[in-house]
Amino acid sequence: MSDDTPTSQPSDDAPRTGAAEDAGAPAAHDSTAWAEKAVTVPVEPTPSAGGRAAPDSATLTRKEARERASRRKKRWITFGVLALVAALLVPIGANYVDTLRAPGTDSAGARTVEWMREHGFGPMVNQIERWWYTKNAPPKGGTPKGGLPTAQAPTAAAVGRIPTDLALLVGSVKQTLLPTTPPPQDMQPFVDTPLPNEGVWGPTGRTVLGTPAVYTAFMRPDPIHTSLVAGFMWMDPKLLKAVHVPGLKEPAGAPQKYGAQIPAELRPSTVAAFNSAFRLDDSRGGFWDEGTEVRPLVPGQATLTIDKDGRPDVVAWGRDRNVDGNLSQARQNLALVVDNGVSAAGLDSEATTKWGATVGNQVLVWRSGVGVDRNGGLIYIAGPGLSVNQLAELFLRAGAVRAMELDINSDWTTAYVFEQTDPNNAAAINGNKLLPEMKRGGDRYLVPGERDFVTLVARY
Repeated sequence: MSDDTPTSQPSDDAPRTGAAEDAGAPAAHDSTAWAEKAVTVPVEPTPSAGGRAAPDSATLTRKEARERASRRKKRWITFGVLALVAALLVPIGANYVDTLRAPGTDSAGARTVEWMREHGFGPMVNQIERWWYTKNAPPKGGTPKGGLPTAQAPTAAAVGRIPTDLALLVGSVKQTLLPTTPPPQDMQPFVDTPLPNEGVWGPTGRTVLGTPAVYTAFMRPDPIHTSLVAGFMWMDPKLLKAVHVPGLKEPAGAPQKYGAQIPAELRPSTVAAFNSAFRLDDSRGGFWDEGTEVRPLVPGQATLTIDKDGRPDVVAWGRDRNVDGNLSQARQNLALVVDNGVSAAGLDSEATTKWGATVGNQVLVWRSGVGVDRNGGLIYIAGPGLSVNQLAELFLRAGAVRAMELDINSDWTTAYVFEQTDPNNAAAINGNKLLPEMKRGGDRYLVPGERDFVTLVARY
């Protein structure tokens, strides 16, 4: 056709077809545009300003009609999916709010972490924690700000639950007849130039008939992180009885015997207390409480046992101890970190098969543990910037023959030596933290809390 060949012009009321449609039509490069047959889709006339119907100018191709219907279908599907997600999130959100509002002493952050672990986000939480602790490693060098903590001098005697004729004795006669455990020997610091009293044990807290039952010491945990301080607490099991107190949530399923706090009847005799172990789900062990198997005990795992007379011990379950008529409680957590007076093999490994179930063995973080010396004395240790291996080294310096890791992270590692706050009321007590950097207040174990703990009360 030549350039001057006339072409037909469409009339005003002719339907628009093909590529000559409005912007909603397929682009010219659409490979399927050639196959589309034009159809006229009538649209309801719109009245004009003068009351007359507007010209019928809206017509669509078959493809446009199909696309418009598809968009409507997708819109309804999207609405349906969003409605379903909202319906699923409402109970989850309500459960989270209930967690934040539940009784207890944990902070909102700690409750959020625990809620995430309980709802399948544990691996993600572990990765975040590992990243955080790795990026915020403790500083190297330096000295402790303000120097080493100092143990407060022993205070008034706790009031034992069982009256005894020993209370009427005085001086050397009482010292001869009152059964005691040899106190610990001073420790060798890790640094070449120790600070004054570093590694030196000193008596503190409420006494038992005037005799110190608790000794504390403070020492830097290694020769590299010299601005950090670990706290040590030694307790005499011949003067004190151990009492395991289940928390509101841990160990899960445990009997609520004491209201998740030091009960009023024990407060006149309370001398010390310290945190327990991991959540039962993370402990790789079980819990046994006065004949109730809350969760089966696992052979070989590190176990804090308490006899019916209140004597505590740390054992490898099945090798050193089994259920018998004298057992009151058995709380397991991972494997022993010290056994037969030496560090357990594999503590330097990054594997989480035995220790460090959440952040790994080598991550430097607040850690705690409990052990026993060769005389049966009970030793608690806690501090910041510790690996599992270094925790074991601290127990060896303290003279432990067996030791196990307890809870980790600063929200849950807390120990106290109690003092009487009202001279006329032996039940009016408050806890002095073993280390000033420990997060919780002195009333942590005096109000209902989520986690279990161990308290030590006077025998006499």
